[in-house]
Amino acid sequence: MVHYISKSQTNSSLAEREQFFNELRLPENTPHVLLQTCDRIELYWGDGTVPEHIAHHLFSVVSGLDSSLVGECAIQGQVKNCYQESAAKYKLSGSLHKLFQTALSVGKRVRTESAISQGAISHSQAVIECLIQEQIPLKNALITMLGINKLNEDIIKFLQAKGAMSIFLGNRYFEKAQDMAARYDCRAFRFDEMKSFMEYTDVLITATSAPHAIVRPEHISSNQKILILDLAFPRDVDERVAEMPNVTLYNLEDIKRRVDQNLASRQQKMKLALEIIDDEVDKFTQYRKVSA
Repeated sequence: MVHYISKSQTNSSLAEREQFFNELRLPENTPHVLLQTCDRIELYWGDGTVPEHIAHHLFSVVSGLDSSLVGECAIQGQVKNCYQESAAKYKLSGSLHKLFQTALSVGKRVRTESAISQGAISHSQAVIECLIQEQIPLKNALITMLGINKLNEDIIKFLQAKGAMSIFLGNRYFEKAQDMAARYDCRAFRFDEMKSFMEYTDVLITATSAPHAIVRPEHISSNQKILILDLAFPRDVDERVAEMPNVTLYNLEDIKRRVDQNLASRQQKMKLALEIIDDEVDKFTQYRKVSA
């Protein structure tokens, strides 16, 4: 029979998962699959019958239904990698092969048919979603970013993956802007150059730690069409900027509202996702009975 042990964010604390990992012992030559992520540690081993609850659990895990962010996609690749690594290291049982191969197939079906993974669930993803909604031609747009931090770095990665070619980075400390610009093939500029850059900017994304507004009406031409995403707290953009003609301004609340709506939508899609998993568990169980 196939067995499993699972310690995840749903049934244990971080300290408990760490203790479980440190105490985890299996005979060195026992074929098994170990799934280890920041949220979970799971161990699968054995041969023969696969209990329905184990199949249902793994199918749910791969589909992102058991993740902190429901429907997240990374878990599909993580399960695939750990399964392939174990298959290369051990002679896994036919039951384990079938279980994991089916689980990966189920994950793809759930995401395709339920659309549970659609919609931004991070601030950086929500920024890209806004740009797409506003029909910004990223390949041709001049994008100015203020602030050097993890959020803006993630946004740069998403922008470049979507084809953005012209990204300019500004920061209070010019050396930090230079360092990040070099890593991502962008161009750095000094804060005192900001007004001249604004004249040609199509999209401004700002997320600095400044204690006061740093983008004011005088920085933007009255006839300039510009999309601004202010992700800072406190806000980087003076409220008067939103009243200027041809300016579209999103602030942190707008971005958070979009993320919350997408997360709520994913929760609503859970019912269909679970129906698909139940259907796949039935198919899997029937297959195992016939092939036994």
